[in-house]
Amino acid sequence: MSKISFLLGAAAGYVLGARAGRQRYEQIRSGAGQLWQSQPVQNQVASAKRAAKTKAAPAALGAVSTAASAAGDKMREGASTITSDPQRDVASAVTADSQGPSTYPLGEGPTPA
Repeated sequence: MSKISFLLGAAAGYVLGARAGRQRYEQIRSGAGQLWQSQPVQNQVASAKRAAKTKAAPAALGAVSTAASAAGDKMREGASTITSDPQRDVASAVTADSQGPSTYPLGEGPTPA
């Protein structure tokens, strides 16, 4: 029902707007601008901003923190069940570099044995 009402309102607005022309559009725009800049509206905007900062942000932070903690717990739980299987494990082909991490340009330096 609400979608139909919205579509009917949008259609009526379009038709009336198309008939009224640019002059009426400018008049409506000016009135909307004055309404937006009015003190009662700006008081409500400021109140909404304060509520978002003091209530919504901490609640969202708490929800994200809880979800991240639960995900970390699940990952640790899953990691603790991993065991070694000599039949399937593949030996690394990388040899130890006694000089530390490679700082050679690509394609230069020692090659793996």
